[in-house]
Amino acid sequence: MALTKLERRIRIKRRIRKHVLGTAKRPRLSVFRSNKEITAQLIDDVSGVTLVATSSASKEVKAKGTKIEIATAVGKILAEKATKNGIETCAFDRNGFLYHGRVKALADGARDGGLKF
Repeated sequence: MALTKLERRIRIKRRIRKHVLGTAKRPRLSVFRSNKEITAQLIDDVSGVTLVATSSASKEVKAKGTKIEIATAVGKILAEKATKNGIETCAFDRNGFLYHGRVKALADGARDGGLKF
């Protein structure tokens, strides 16, 4: 029986999460991509707390243009917020999405903003 697109993503997500764990010093950068928006958050899995979060739907993202340009802007804003909170490194969690397109653009934007992963 063939898997649906969502079932396939969830299977990949579980496989990734077995290895990727966020701590207070090195949180997990979790990315969620919908058809309209893209969201990223830095999560401390040990205490179960979201440290920093931003989304393309938030007012602080004023980027216009393609979805890839907006994703890059979200990554840069997330990196700025993280450095204000004293976070320099993180573990990247693509959440079952392919590392391509908007997910890659967000990661590159976060790297340009100063996050290391």
